[in-house]
Amino acid sequence: MKIVLAQQNYHIGNFESNTAKIIAAIKDAEAAGADLVVFSELCVCGYPPRDFLEFEDFINKSYAAIDAIKAHTANIAVLVGAPARHTQREGKDLFNAAWFLHEQEVKQVVYKTLLPTYDIFDEYRYFEPAYEWNVVQFKGKKLAVTICEDIWNLGDNPLYRVCPMDQLITQQPDVMINLSASPFDYDHDEGRKAIVLANVQKYKIPMIYCNTVGSQTEIVFDGGSLVYDAQGNIMKELPYFEEATDMVDLENLHGTIQEQLKPSVHELVFDHNIDRIHAALILGIKDYFGKMGFKKAILGSSGGIDSAVVLALACEALGKENVRAILMPSPYSTEHSVIDAVALSKNLGNPYDVIRINNIYESFLDTLDPYFQGLPFNVAEENTQSRIRGNLLMGLSNKFGYILLNTSNKSELSTGYGTLYGDMAGGLSVLGDLYKMQVYALARYINRDREIVPENIIDKAPSAELRPNQKDSDSLPDYAILDRILYQYIERRQGPREIIAQGFDEALVQRTLKLVNTNEYKRNQFCPIIRVSSKAFGVGRRVPIVGKYLS
Repeated sequence: MKIVLAQQNYHIGNFESNTAKIIAAIKDAEAAGADLVVFSELCVCGYPPRDFLEFEDFINKSYAAIDAIKAHTANIAVLVGAPARHTQREGKDLFNAAWFLHEQEVKQVVYKTLLPTYDIFDEYRYFEPAYEWNVVQFKGKKLAVTICEDIWNLGDNPLYRVCPMDQLITQQPDVMINLSASPFDYDHDEGRKAIVLANVQKYKIPMIYCNTVGSQTEIVFDGGSLVYDAQGNIMKELPYFEEATDMVDLENLHGTIQEQLKPSVHELVFDHNIDRIHAALILGIKDYFGKMGFKKAILGSSGGIDSAVVLALACEALGKENVRAILMPSPYSTEHSVIDAVALSKNLGNPYDVIRINNIYESFLDTLDPYFQGLPFNVAEENTQSRIRGNLLMGLSNKFGYILLNTSNKSELSTGYGTLYGDMAGGLSVLGDLYKMQVYALARYINRDREIVPENIIDKAPSAELRPNQKDSDSLPDYAILDRILYQYIERRQGPREIIAQGFDEALVQRTLKLVNTNEYKRNQFCPIIRVSSKAFGVGRRVPIVGKYLS
């Protein structure tokens, strides 16, 4: 039996586009002599559809798409992901399902059993878990079909009480087929391979694992679909961060590559998988703009590392001519910062403008002076400069249809080192899931072939330049230490006692964790962040704004 894996990039709710893409892949697979083509989880509607699933019209369109796809299965079978109605009165109204289509009919519908409800996932909000398990019989073979999380319930501390493959293996299947929508983070590809391999080793049959690719707002799916033989050898590994198809012959499924998986990482390694982080961010920007119908971006270019990296990424993702950099020096901006920002744009070839804010700033101070009552210069005057810049950027955005890219990093967002309605403004956060030291590593990766980000930007001490001789180190600990503490708290959910036991200063740990928790109100008003870690701010991290824990 010849099986094609179709790793595709879908658009949530764009049934016409998704259906056309699926049908095109079916036709190509049929022309190549395939018997079966496998797609990814909820590919018909796009993943994750979230509360769109609560609209009957949305479900009707999904069923209509299944009918359109079904018409192209006269001579080839298809496994495609889409919601399915639950007809019993008790329980949720929908299943997350894999539809087996053949001979222009719905031959079987397989329901997902394990519904992740953690981090970015919220599937039990919408779906009913499967309550029976049956293999799909096709051309003399028994296919054990599962959906994404269904294969993840292995290990010493399983999250669920039932494992669907334990039920299916009693029916003596010939192969496992998993339709997946497994998102990228910079450690997850190793964990994904490990779980696929663990299933193969436990059940002693091959696995075909088809993952989706593409970015959906903040979530990036990296593809990397896999085929393992029964001995745990990799037969196929599809590309990462791009669409691809490949065919495997079930009768000749004998690989030769016994891959050695890397151990899990339990501390922050600044350049870990930096090439994949780079690819994820490029795809995240490209799909956010492409799927929303946006063409052009704008951002404030300060001569600092964060805005430099965002500008370089945006130019690569959108084309240099479509990214406008605005330099907005204030009375406290150093001249070398302006020179560095200009050099960056000249290296990239993108349009840029210099708008000095001195006069606007003085006007603000004059207006506020009667109300500031002669109080000394402090954060109020500093933040005024940032908010002026935000207003100018949004004015240009409104006038010319630009989308403002935010340049804040995760270290700043964690500790509240940013100005609401100023440098925290934007339509999309590019670096909000990267700690400061990772941003430096990314800058060096961008410069791997030639100098794009000027070395002076990489080498100089970071500063917001909102007061004379200001440095980030005036307000924050050294980033090389701070980032490691933040990683242990945010990604690994370690408490203060565990972090201090790792050798970090007790007072610094207590101060850092307090900063994180007391600044939740700022992050709650922030724009979507492209997710590249296992715990990003946004939909995957839900903590109270008003709370007393560690604050």
